[in-house]
Amino acid sequence: MHRPRNPRPNRPDSWGVTTRKLSPPPALCGFLLLLALIFTASYAAGAAAGPVAPGIHGPGASGGGSGGGGGMEDMHGGGDR
Repeated sequence: MHRPRNPRPNRPDSWGVTTRKLSPPPALCGFLLLLALIFTASYAAGAAAGPVAPGIHGPGASGGGSGGGGGMEDMHGGGDR
């Protein structure tokens, strides 16, 4: 018997990849979608909660304070008997 010819055989293109395999697997798409959803939800929760410690400023912040670096000299009675 004679089989009909496939009009588009599954041959590799110029990059060596078959055209059928160019789309990513559905599990990867689902994982990336879930990752984006979790990131968006965590960002929204963090924005709604606000800053963790609003009274604490970084080392370059202007304002009052002791001006010390927070080293060992700030430890009062740190082990001396």
